Amino acid sequence: MFNKIIMGVIVLVFAASCLANHPDLSQPILDLNRDQQTMMSEVIPELKKNRIILVGEHHSQKTHHMVQLMVIQALYQSGANVAIGLEMFRHDSQNALDRWIAGEMAENEFERTYYDNWNFPYSAYRPIFKYAKEKKIPLVGLNLPRKITRQVSRRGFQSLSKKEKGELSEVACRVDEAYMKYIRKAYGGHAHGNLNFTYFCEAQLVWDNAMAINTLDYLSANPDTVVVVLTGTGHAQKAAIPRQIRSRSPMPYAVILPEVPGMLDAHTIGKEDADYLMLDL
Repeated sequence: MFNKIIMGVIVLVFAASCLANHPDLSQPILDLNRDQQTMMSEVIPELKKNRIILVGEHHSQKTHHMVQLMVIQALYQSGANVAIGLEMFRHDSQNALDRWIAGEMAENEFERTYYDNWNFPYSAYRPIFKYAKEKKIPLVGLNLPRKITRQVSRRGFQSLSKKEKGELSEVACRVDEAYMKYIRKAYGGHAHGNLNFTYFCEAQLVWDNAMAINTLDYLSANPDTVVVVLTGTGHAQKAAIPRQIRSRSPMPYAVILPEVPGMLDAHTIGKEDADYLMLDL
């Protein structure tokens, strides 16, 4: 009986491993540009025409991270040279990301580094990190040093020195209505009225700027790569990071957002927000 139980566990683990390495390409997805439903298998050839693919998430939703992993797996298995850009890691943590992929860092150390960068559960992102390590897919830290965003949110963009601004373009809280709605919602969720709203807005735009710049810099150094950018849905939408990409480069990109009924669905977003909406999450 004990041997049968052990054998059953082995079979289940093996099945889970197979599923982890074979994405479900029948996953339904709404093509917002064509206004028609299709499947992931039909979308991959179109996605491969882009150099940047932004896949949005609600940070605490594991199903969103499963979708991100599915996109990464499908692109990798199609033969694309993939890298993964991460909102969750600062650019100055790049050495740790490189060591993880090279197998030079134990997982408990990598997890500590993760929590130094981000405060959502490591377990939600772990399958992505493990897959990247297994397949030697580069992980790229896209975010700013914490002190920069903290200073902007408290004292505004103009408080930064020329050195601190670096490659960042001039930032002012001027965005379209849809993105402003997102920023106000984020302000209510994070700031609790303790921060100046304009400065908080500038901090969000600085974040978009930095992630666009670091993505483009990576692609400049790695011209045959497709970067899958994992970031919050607010930063992924076309008015955010993609807008900053467009202002700097003609690099082709695509945006995939997860369906969240009543918030992100066919009734609330269109092709001006994203290219694809992943359905049935």
